[in-house]
Amino acid sequence: MANAASGMAVHDDCKLRFLELKTKRTHRFIVFKIEENQKQVIVEKLGEPAQGYEDFAACLPPNECRYAIYDFEFLTEGNVPKSRIFFIAWSPDTSRVRSKMIYASSKDRFKRELDGIQVELQATDPSEMDIEVFKSRVN
Repeated sequence: MANAASGMAVHDDCKLRFLELKTKRTHRFIVFKIEENQKQVIVEKLGEPAQGYEDFAACLPPNECRYAIYDFEFLTEGNVPKSRIFFIAWSPDTSRVRSKMIYASSKDRFKRELDGIQVELQATDPSEMDIEVFKSRVN
């Protein structure tokens, strides 16, 4: 189903990989890319469970928009291990205006396809999605 606002479809693989991350913890993160020619969102990169935040941050291109899911693990004040599933809308200031518009207009519909997102971050430069930002958003 194409999105009326942007015309973007969501590839089934996106939902499948997200479900794997959410239920089986087979991925630490997923980076999604809008394939403009095919008018659909596709999986660009999957992060192994052992990979960390630095590996994830390194996968986001400095001059191109992306959507990403990051499974952030942390300890509560009582030292109880927990995790939160973050949705990141990566839209660097240096990316093309057309690209920013397409990602912005497709974001809400894409997010609805991924049931189980707990926290959303909008980031235009790396400081807006620093590990400290993740830590501050889980409580």
